[in-house]
Amino acid sequence: MTTLIVLCAVYFGTVINYPVLNTLFHLSDSVPNPFFFYTAPILLTCAFIIIFSLFAWPYFFKPFLFFVVLTSAAALYAEKNFQVMFDSSMMESVFETNLSEISFYLNMTTVCYLLCFGVLPCVFLAWVRITPYSTWMKAVGSRVSLILVAAIGIGLIAQTCYKDYASVGRNNCYLNKMIIPAHIYYGARYLKKTYLETKLDYHTIGSDAQMVATPNSKPTLMVIVLGETARAMNFAYNGYKRDTNPYTKDMGLISFQDVSSCGTYTALSVPCMFSNMTRHSYNKPRAAAQDNALDVIQHAGVDILWIDNDGGDKGVAKHLAYKTINASLNNEDCNGLTCFDVAMLKDAKAFIDNGSHNKLLVLHTIGSHGPTYWQRYPNIQAPFQPACNRSDIENCNDKQIVNVYDNTLVYTDYVLSRVIEKLKSVSSDYNVMMTYISDHGESLGEGGVYLHGTPYLIAPKEQTHVPWLIWMPDEYAKQKGINKKCLATKAQNSNLSHDNLFHSLLGLYGVNTKAHDSTLDITQSCQSLS
Repeated sequence: MTTLIVLCAVYFGTVINYPVLNTLFHLSDSVPNPFFFYTAPILLTCAFIIIFSLFAWPYFFKPFLFFVVLTSAAALYAEKNFQVMFDSSMMESVFETNLSEISFYLNMTTVCYLLCFGVLPCVFLAWVRITPYSTWMKAVGSRVSLILVAAIGIGLIAQTCYKDYASVGRNNCYLNKMIIPAHIYYGARYLKKTYLETKLDYHTIGSDAQMVATPNSKPTLMVIVLGETARAMNFAYNGYKRDTNPYTKDMGLISFQDVSSCGTYTALSVPCMFSNMTRHSYNKPRAAAQDNALDVIQHAGVDILWIDNDGGDKGVAKHLAYKTINASLNNEDCNGLTCFDVAMLKDAKAFIDNGSHNKLLVLHTIGSHGPTYWQRYPNIQAPFQPACNRSDIENCNDKQIVNVYDNTLVYTDYVLSRVIEKLKSVSSDYNVMMTYISDHGESLGEGGVYLHGTPYLIAPKEQTHVPWLIWMPDEYAKQKGINKKCLATKAQNSNLSHDNLFHSLLGLYGVNTKAHDSTLDITQSCQSLS
């Protein structure tokens, strides 16, 4: 057993944690101690000896190691190729990812990592025969001695390098989250919080909500298009050099230039952006136990439908009518695993055409969900070439990655144009408007970082700067008492965030309630102006 513990500790202290060792190697340039970096694998190995010693019990250790090794191989792939860190937020995203989304990450590189760093070590573990000690006293003595040796090793390193580790750790607080298998620790924390902690009592918000009457007495129809993984800096509306908004550029949309997301992954951002909490005060259990902006609008008697094409509503639509697109279909819009966002428009049309009363429609798009970006649009609607048509995007060059990503934005713009055309067609029956906002952004290799989910504290702007568009006909603005010129000026000059969405939706739709905070409503300073 002792030999197996040491071998596993060496494997995790060197091979599995290569990414953190590589990071420490580069950081060691700023450390005066020339031996600092070389102590890192020894320190990790000693730490893993102590950890594995605590779990090394007959009939348990091998199954435990199988699980740890296999999941660590997957974590190594994500960390090495995409710079993913498996902290609490990332594990929340992992647990709330469906099977279809998991398939986006499967490729030959993934398989090779799982085989080489997971399956083969597990085969070795299965082959190894553990010989029990003759007495329990010898077993305990051997285990205690092993732990003492490891503790002494850590102590000696602390004596010579403590200041160096303290300095590097203080200035690079993310390092502890890079250590594999941190995902098991944070995963256990997520499961505990989600399933074992007592649920909060539900709190109703905005039960006093009422619609503000419009002079023309028409019902209101708003469409909220919830974007996925769209970053603002790649929108032509925001100064991007490419025409990524060719379909809507002549439709009079207002683009808010400086908008920050609540999080860097869907499971956090979506419930946060629809809640009345700010990013700094957001609490997931509290948000799940109270009404969100859509619930408040529904309290005002508005008929709301959520149509989903992106892995679920993350709890936001639990009190709303809900439809999900069947990605298992094989037709012109679906390939059996995923569907183009245009597939939502059939159900959207049926909802809009069914009666004439106050309505709100949410279209949760798959948008620019990576890494299989090329599956987000038809081949005939891919203006930027060559594109990275593979899921292991780390094997594409920068130009190919940007091309395939920009193609997803062009297709999103196409979907938005289709929504606007439908709204125009029913404008004689409704006061119509559309707003589009993304849940978070995306890294495309800048600084060696890909995809999203980086802890917010160190997340690059590519993951937190999101687009927010509004299409508002003059008639809608007039009926709701909103000055469009004022709003367009605000879009150019204001620093906004997902914090503004809850209260701005109430203001845009025309709902009065005590839950409304005018200081966070983008329409407040632009109302009742001539």
